[in-house]
Amino acid sequence: MLVCPEAGPAIAGDRDAADLVGEALSVGAQVVALPVARLGAGFLDLSTRLAGEALQKFVNYGLRVAIVGDISGAVAQSTALRDFVRESNRGRQVWFVPDLTGLEARLADG
Repeated sequence: MLVCPEAGPAIAGDRDAADLVGEALSVGAQVVALPVARLGAGFLDLSTRLAGEALQKFVNYGLRVAIVGDISGAVAQSTALRDFVRESNRGRQVWFVPDLTGLEARLADG
Protein backbone atom coordinates (compact mmCIF):
# COMPACT_ATOMS: atom_id res chain seq x y z
CA MET A 1 0.00 0.00 0.00
CA LEU A 2 1.20 3.49 -0.85
CA VAL A 3 0.12 5.88 1.91
CA CYS A 4 0.50 9.41 0.63
CA PRO A 5 1.46 12.04 3.18
CA GLU A 6 -0.94 14.92 3.76
CA ALA A 7 1.72 17.38 2.70
CA GLY A 8 2.48 17.12 -0.97
CA PRO A 9 1.28 18.14 -4.38
CA ALA A 10 -2.45 18.34 -4.86
CA ILE A 11 -4.23 16.05 -7.26
CA ALA A 12 -5.46 18.87 -9.47
CA GLY A 13 -5.77 17.02 -12.77
CA ASP A 14 -5.45 13.68 -14.47
CA ARG A 15 -1.72 14.30 -15.00
CA ASP A 16 -1.24 14.53 -11.23
CA ALA A 17 -3.15 11.27 -10.86
CA ALA A 18 -0.97 9.66 -13.54
CA ASP A 19 2.14 10.71 -11.63
CA LEU A 20 0.77 9.13 -8.47
CA VAL A 21 -0.15 5.95 -10.37
CA GLY A 22 3.44 5.79 -11.61
CA GLU A 23 4.76 6.20 -8.08
CA ALA A 24 2.45 3.44 -6.81
CA LEU A 25 3.48 1.06 -9.58
CA SER A 26 7.16 1.79 -9.00
CA VAL A 27 6.91 0.55 -5.41
CA GLY A 28 4.62 -2.37 -6.21
CA ALA A 29 1.61 -0.95 -4.39
CA GLN A 30 -1.84 -2.29 -5.14
CA VAL A 31 -3.67 0.27 -3.02
CA VAL A 32 -3.14 4.02 -2.79
CA ALA A 33 -4.33 5.89 0.30
CA LEU A 34 -4.83 9.52 -0.69
CA PRO A 35 -5.59 12.04 2.06
CA VAL A 36 -8.45 14.47 1.49
CA ALA A 37 -5.92 17.27 2.12
CA ARG A 38 -4.21 16.34 -1.17
CA LEU A 39 -7.34 16.77 -3.29
CA GLY A 40 -7.19 19.79 -5.55
CA ALA A 41 -9.78 22.53 -5.58
CA GLY A 42 -12.92 21.28 -7.25
CA PHE A 43 -12.08 17.57 -6.85
CA LEU A 44 -15.23 16.89 -4.84
CA ASP A 45 -17.35 19.04 -7.17
CA LEU A 46 -18.39 16.37 -9.65
CA SER A 47 -19.34 18.96 -12.28
CA THR A 48 -15.61 19.65 -12.79
CA ARG A 49 -15.11 15.99 -13.83
CA LEU A 50 -11.78 16.09 -11.99
CA ALA A 51 -12.64 13.24 -9.61
CA GLY A 52 -13.87 10.98 -12.38
CA GLU A 53 -10.87 11.59 -14.63
CA ALA A 54 -8.33 11.24 -11.83
CA LEU A 55 -9.88 8.15 -10.25
CA GLN A 56 -10.22 6.49 -13.64
CA LYS A 57 -6.41 6.58 -13.97
CA PHE A 58 -6.09 4.35 -10.92
CA VAL A 59 -8.79 1.97 -12.14
CA ASN A 60 -7.22 1.73 -15.61
CA TYR A 61 -3.98 0.49 -14.03
CA GLY A 62 -5.69 -1.98 -11.73
CA LEU A 63 -5.00 -0.02 -8.57
CA ARG A 64 -7.38 0.50 -5.71
CA VAL A 65 -7.55 4.02 -4.39
CA ALA A 66 -8.96 5.23 -1.11
CA ILE A 67 -9.73 8.85 -0.38
CA VAL A 68 -8.93 9.08 3.32
CA GLY A 69 -10.51 11.73 5.52
CA ASP A 70 -13.70 13.56 6.35
CA ILE A 71 -15.72 14.69 3.35
CA SER A 72 -19.03 14.91 5.20
CA GLY A 73 -19.37 18.66 4.57
CA ALA A 74 -19.03 18.23 0.81
CA VAL A 75 -21.34 15.20 0.81
CA ALA A 76 -23.99 17.13 2.74
CA GLN A 77 -23.98 19.83 0.05
CA SER A 78 -24.20 17.55 -3.00
CA THR A 79 -26.65 14.77 -3.73
CA ALA A 80 -24.52 13.75 -6.71
CA LEU A 81 -21.40 13.43 -4.55
CA ARG A 82 -23.32 11.50 -1.89
CA ASP A 83 -24.50 9.05 -4.56
CA PHE A 84 -21.00 8.80 -6.06
CA VAL A 85 -19.45 8.03 -2.67
CA ARG A 86 -22.12 5.44 -1.88
CA GLU A 87 -21.69 3.68 -5.24
CA SER A 88 -17.89 3.83 -5.03
CA ASN A 89 -17.90 2.30 -1.58
CA ARG A 90 -20.01 -0.61 -2.87
CA GLY A 91 -17.28 -1.46 -5.37
CA ARG A 92 -13.75 -2.76 -5.05
CA GLN A 93 -11.64 -0.07 -6.77
CA VAL A 94 -12.47 3.34 -5.26
CA TRP A 95 -13.36 3.92 -1.64
CA PHE A 96 -13.99 6.88 0.61
CA VAL A 97 -12.95 6.10 4.18
CA PRO A 98 -12.73 8.27 7.30
CA ASP A 99 -9.20 7.20 8.27
CA LEU A 100 -6.50 4.59 7.73
CA THR A 101 -8.12 2.30 10.29
CA GLY A 102 -11.26 2.33 8.16
CA LEU A 103 -9.20 1.49 5.09
CA GLU A 104 -7.47 -1.39 6.86
CA ALA A 105 -10.86 -2.77 7.95
CA ARG A 106 -12.14 -2.44 4.39
CA LEU A 107 -9.13 -4.31 3.02
CA ALA A 108 -9.54 -7.04 5.64
CA ASP A 109 -13.12 -7.58 4.46
CA GLY A 110 -11.80 -8.54 1.06
